[in-house]
Amino acid sequence: MPASARQITPADLIPDAEYAKERRERRAALLPVKRLRRVALGPICTVIFESYDTMLFQVQEMLLTEKGGAEQVPDELAAYNPLIPQGAELVATVMFEIVDEVRREQTLARLGGIEDTFFIQVGDEKAPGVPEGDVERTREDGKTSSVHFLRFPLTPEQIARFRDPATQILIGCGHEGYSHLAGLAPATRAELAKDFA
Repeated sequence: MPASARQITPADLIPDAEYAKERRERRAALLPVKRLRRVALGPICTVIFESYDTMLFQVQEMLLTEKGGAEQVPDELAAYNPLIPQGAELVATVMFEIVDEVRREQTLARLGGIEDTFFIQVGDEKAPGVPEGDVERTREDGKTSSVHFLRFPLTPEQIARFRDPATQILIGCGHEGYSHLAGLAPATRAELAKDFA
């Protein structure tokens, strides 16, 4: 299927019993790919670039663990299909990972609006992240969520430069309380380039 029309359909799913038998092998096969798609951004933030394969695995996991049967499928597809990149973008789950509950609450309280400050830098150009509009991620009291979903739309020129190994690619956050940059390794760039049409 073309990259601009990637969606999980019920036909892509296998029955829970069959999936349970293959689960370990599927997880093992996907693990190296997931590692390449995971980027540490500063000390407490992880950016996970999603794909058709990561979302298919997630849907199968949800169906297996929640045991909702065919009735559960539409809800899972509605939740996870929007996180599949559509050929001219990267899509990421951004997580703030702080184990200590008190520290987590204090930190997130200082990071209100952070979802609007992420970007991918392609050479000297920034492509701003666009937060998913399904739920407001920063509360009225200024506290942000520990999980955000972002789209990074890129122009055809930026995609061409992204594919050029001579161009530096960075992921960044410009929030005044959490300003960090991370370079993408060559193997990560090659993996993410598969998301483009």
